[in-house]
Amino acid sequence: MYLSKPVKYQKRENPNSDFCCVPQCEMSGRFNSTVSFHHFPKNETVRKVWIRNVRRANLVIKRTTTVCSRHFVSTDVIDGGRRRLKEGAVPMLFAWNGYSLPAAIPSVCERAQRPEDEVEDSMDVDVLLQCHDYYAKPEPSALDMAYEKIEAQKQIIEELRKRVEEVTLKQSFGLERFSASDDDIRFYTRFASYRHLDAFWRQIEPATMRIVRVGTRTPTSTTAAQLLRPSRCLPLIDELFLFLLYLSLGLKEKDLGDRFNIHQSTVSRIIKTWVNFLYTLLGAVRIWMSPEEIGATMPSVFGKYSDTQVIIDCTELKCQMPSSLLLQSEMFSQYKSNTTVKGMIGVSPHGAVTFVSSLYSGSVSDKELFKRSGIIGLLDKDMAVMVDKGFRIDDLMPCKVYMPPFLTKKLQLSHSEVLVTQDNARLRIHVERAIRHIKENKLFDTVIPLTIAGSINQLFAVACLLANYQNKPLVQAWAK
Repeated sequence: MYLSKPVKYQKRENPNSDFCCVPQCEMSGRFNSTVSFHHFPKNETVRKVWIRNVRRANLVIKRTTTVCSRHFVSTDVIDGGRRRLKEGAVPMLFAWNGYSLPAAIPSVCERAQRPEDEVEDSMDVDVLLQCHDYYAKPEPSALDMAYEKIEAQKQIIEELRKRVEEVTLKQSFGLERFSASDDDIRFYTRFASYRHLDAFWRQIEPATMRIVRVGTRTPTSTTAAQLLRPSRCLPLIDELFLFLLYLSLGLKEKDLGDRFNIHQSTVSRIIKTWVNFLYTLLGAVRIWMSPEEIGATMPSVFGKYSDTQVIIDCTELKCQMPSSLLLQSEMFSQYKSNTTVKGMIGVSPHGAVTFVSSLYSGSVSDKELFKRSGIIGLLDKDMAVMVDKGFRIDDLMPCKVYMPPFLTKKLQLSHSEVLVTQDNARLRIHVERAIRHIKENKLFDTVIPLTIAGSINQLFAVACLLANYQNKPLVQAWAK
């Protein structure tokens, strides 16, 4: 592609300091307006193409750094008042790619006044050739310049595509959005990191093919199951993420619907589906440990209490007061001065949750709850249980019980009894930490509404069982 007309450069009457930064180009603001100077574009992608094409080592782009119009295709330069470039235009005409820039012709006032015959006699043939167009080397072909322009446009399109993907990802509320931040994963799911959550997902993913969704009829055959299988609004892993958000942050269903851009009723079905699924799946895994397994993981701090099989304690969850006076009296807890539901948790000496009871009304005593929980059938005479003072279960136990001594009618405890009390409190801290971790799920941190009373038992059990996976370095394989 050639310039539309021959260009002559004359010295300005009022020259400026503009100059071209392209190597081997001597054009500056001394010449007239046939040459314009253009600053580097603000668009990062186009600017990188300019820098690459200019090929100037250690180029520092300043406010005064420009490229003259001789390095642009004529169709990229827009005339009319102040000359400017088309959007996305890049310099492509250089000496090193086969395009020879015409030399600047000095103005009339700079040439010496010599007789016409003397000029003709002294003029060299080479000078005569340089004054004609056929002396200049041919410009690169239109295909070459078009190819370079296409490549520049491709880079701009790729940059825009990446920006669109980033904006789309930020607008969507799913696990992929937070997968790069372990802090976000801990905040939203209670899992220690994305690696822990991903390991847990890989363990349960095969079982999700048999998940039974709430609100669908039970199929009588495989063909019917395929016909009745509802279409999912979210990927399965995002459904799990939604359930963990509900459990760990205690978000309302409408809030979750707005975040995931789905209907509130769909959120309700997803929560009920996943709480039943995880309650069945995790509940099928054996968490009660044998005495041999307990001994292999026994911390050294237990010392003379090394035969401890489980540390037990109760916890209460505040719930909305029912309208029935009978239910109010049954659920009222003297300890919390509120209507509550009460459950019992057992942990091994090294901190793993090994027993979870069902939830009972808040008025039940610790001893009665212990009797109803079913843990007595798991104990034998070679084991020992560590409890707090509220568990007066000596007459129920087939094994040894470690319990702080009572003051009874004495004025104060003896020195040995004080040491036993201190040792017991120092070791029972494991179950207190486990309960604290479970109740860090904000769903249990507030008053539980009666609307979820039908599934609160499953929610509490799932939260207790998830505690074994959220803080461990590796997720163990499921028990066969």
